[in-house]
Amino acid sequence: MISDARVPLEHQQPYGTAYEQMLEKVRYEGAYPTRERADEAVRLVLAGLGRQLTGDERVDLAARLPLEAARVLTAQIPDTQPLTGWAFVKDLAARTGASLATTRWDTGSVFSALATYASPDLVTRILRQLPTGYALLFGRAELTPAA
Repeated sequence: MISDARVPLEHQQPYGTAYEQMLEKVRYEGAYPTRERADEAVRLVLAGLGRQLTGDERVDLAARLPLEAARVLTAQIPDTQPLTGWAFVKDLAARTGASLATTRWDTGSVFSALATYASPDLVTRILRQLPTGYALLFGRAELTPAA
């Protein structure tokens, strides 16, 4: 969980339709009880991905995402030391205090939704840029070249 602070519904900023649809996809994929819980997962995972992704892949992904999601992704400054997929999950868990299992679930749920916005080619390019371990988070097999 990102924060225990709750803003009353009447004071929340309305989201665009595209972002609402993204939240519903994540809520469905992750079996989250509320849209707010799905929103927390989206913001957490996209911020983390924004710290890992650089170059054309970052720009291309942001261009395909709903505006609110693109802002979360691009607001992050990429880290100088990229994290493996497992280290990515551990980093997110440490930042939120959530369990590794919950954070892994959040990551998979959000990455599954991201894959619907990105073309299969873009997801492949993203996976080539990132260290090992992200393919499984995107629901793909982790393939390694034969020796």
